Amino acid sequence: MTAVVAPTDTSGLRARFDAALAAFLDRQGRDWPDGAPRGVFTALHRFVLAGGKRLRPLFCYWGWRGAGGADGAPIVAAAAALELFHAFALIHDDILDGSDRRRGGPSVHRLFADLHARSSWRGDPEAYGRNTALLCGDLCAAWSDQMFHECGLDVGRVRRGYAVYALMRTEVIAGEYLDLVSGVGDGSVASALTVVRMKAARYTVTRPLQIGATLAGAGPELLAALAEFGDPLGDAFQLRDDVLGVFGDPTVTGKSVLDDLREGKPTVMMALARGAADRAQAARLRELFGNPALDGDGAAELRKIIEATGARERIEEMIRVRAEAALAALGATPVTAEARAALTTLAARAVDRPH
Repeated sequence: MTAVVAPTDTSGLRARFDAALAAFLDRQGRDWPDGAPRGVFTALHRFVLAGGKRLRPLFCYWGWRGAGGADGAPIVAAAAALELFHAFALIHDDILDGSDRRRGGPSVHRLFADLHARSSWRGDPEAYGRNTALLCGDLCAAWSDQMFHECGLDVGRVRRGYAVYALMRTEVIAGEYLDLVSGVGDGSVASALTVVRMKAARYTVTRPLQIGATLAGAGPELLAALAEFGDPLGDAFQLRDDVLGVFGDPTVTGKSVLDDLREGKPTVMMALARGAADRAQAARLRELFGNPALDGDGAAELRKIIEATGARERIEEMIRVRAEAALAALGATPVTAEARAALTTLAARAVDRPH
């Protein structure tokens, strides 16, 4: 029997995604190699199911429904597979950024580094944590492929959808590298916006939408229309994420508000702040931003400078303009009325997240 899903029932869909993920992980647990310590599997099981907004599976699902696909277990499984790829991306991103918190708990590399230290094992705890987390991320990427191919849709559909999946995967890794390059580059707004689009925007909204639509048999016209909606919405999502990384509430976001500032993350907001800073503000930005020893008082001073230069206000305007452009594009996108209603709700949730 086909399940009935209301257009805005994201909680019901999330529960189904989580059930599909739990079932897949349980099968991996039963097949875990004899003699291999189960610490990696246990950590990943907890990390994948511990939290997250499930935005990518939601956009994938509604891309499918918008293209006329019927609700059912196979599309739920295919969409949920994107969450395993997201786990890979988060784990590796936290290693690259040196982030110690994720989803309200220790990041995966920090978890294993702390385990090493508590156990008084030989060697460097930090290296052990990074190396183990790299393997965890690689395993999540492999599991994502497996779950996607085993979703239950026919082989032809999976092959077509996987072509978009593969493009998304390449874009994300290229975007991560571009993020590294931009960190030692000119720090311009244009450079930061390029990273936003490649590393996060398309991976969060556009490609999941197109994967779902392609699985349902969508043609080039619909895929292009979904990009007109997804690209600006994905940009707005990541710009909001960057604001929350500095001004958010860690109890809500699950991440420290010091990480991006200590790392010197080359966000659009910081590029705007540098461009509008006076001499004294610019000097303090150079001293504080990217300082790994930055404390709470230094972070508070940086936030004041960001607001005083007008950078935060300009980012909010950029978010608003992109969100409005996305909704205008959605109004002209040839998807089902049910999907349009659901995507309108998802767009608001992606952009108007609590601090």
